[in-house]
Amino acid sequence: MLNRRQLRVKVVQAIYAYEQSGNDRMDLGEKELFISLENINRLFITQLSLLLEVSDFASQRIEEAKKKFFPTEEEKNPSVRFVENRLLALIRNNIDVQRKIKVYKVSWKDEKDMIRKIDLTMKESELYQNYIHAANDSFQTDKSFLDKFYMHFFVGNEALESFYEEQNIHWASDLDIVNNLILRYIKSIKEDSDETTPLPQLFPIDNIDGISEDRLFVRDLFRKTILHYDEYTAMIAERAVNWEFDRIATMDKLLLRMAVAELLEFPSIPIKVTLNEYIELSKIFSTPRSRIFINGILDKLIAQSRAEGKINKTGRGLMDK
Repeated sequence: MLNRRQLRVKVVQAIYAYEQSGNDRMDLGEKELFISLENINRLFITQLSLLLEVSDFASQRIEEAKKKFFPTEEEKNPSVRFVENRLLALIRNNIDVQRKIKVYKVSWKDEKDMIRKIDLTMKESELYQNYIHAANDSFQTDKSFLDKFYMHFFVGNEALESFYEEQNIHWASDLDIVNNLILRYIKSIKEDSDETTPLPQLFPIDNIDGISEDRLFVRDLFRKTILHYDEYTAMIAERAVNWEFDRIATMDKLLLRMAVAELLEFPSIPIKVTLNEYIELSKIFSTPRSRIFINGILDKLIAQSRAEGKINKTGRGLMDK
């Protein structure tokens, strides 16, 4: 469900929070990490349920318009294409979706104003009008509309972002991740899907032992970065001779320690992948100059560690050796 970069982002946040808290219970920090990951699942389901709520609101609006004393011709014979959207129907009837809505106790009953605003903006949009009056009526048309609808009215919705920020401290930063997940999910739904089609798993089981490699990756990256704090810090300091080490940004040191952990402790991850990933993470978490600094330190560290035989890659990890 989550790609490796998204998993690294969550590990960065968890290690930073753990170390800034002054807590010496690594097990509690690890527990918080997996709670924050489970909260991504919760937000995913909450956003899906909001899609259904908007559809329900539109259906109610259409029925109420028919009951006016003097309804317009369009109100008497409205297009129901949106409320009968085939993809929305598949999501609504999905057993996994309905089960998780109940498990997470998702409810929008106190947020009718927000739903009304989304519906109003949607109804007046060219995107919506073109869709409900389009000559072509097919599964692919429904799918294309739902993808664009989500992008236009959910992604970048400031009211929605503010709402989630109040609900959960992690959700403000998780919303971009979840929006990408939902857009991927919409694209993945096929016409022959049914109510038993499972939702994407947060940690897919991907080997014969019934263990999730992604879950192990998250756990081990968190643990090894913390447990080898002194060793990795010394390695970084040795290669930062032209910098005042104490003045290097805390986040840069953390990203470098995580990168060292991957280089030394994860034989199946290619060196080039690790190098590129932590340069990209520096763009998210640190200053514009951090990218150059992190790249320079890692280049030195990789060259010396290879020469000393400290980096041992196997399988996929050999791809860029």
